[in-house]
Amino acid sequence: MAKITVDEGFCKGCGLCVDACPRSILELDMSHITPKGYHPAHCIDMESCIGCASCATMCPDVAITVER
Repeated sequence: MAKITVDEGFCKGCGLCVDACPRSILELDMSHITPKGYHPAHCIDMESCIGCASCATMCPDVAITVER
C-alpha cells in the first residue's frame, strides 16, 4: 500500500494535486487552515492510493511525498 504525506508547511492549497489524482482521493481540507493561511491538501482514502505519484509530480511546491 502506498502512503501520501503532505507537508503543510509548504502546501499552499493550489489544488493541482487534487486535479492530477486518477483515483480522486485528494481534496483540500476546508476545515483546517495552515499558519500561512491556506487550506492544505490531504488524502481522504489512503487504501485506494495506487502510488502513481501524479500528485507529487504536479505539486509546484514539492509538498507531497509518496512512499510505495
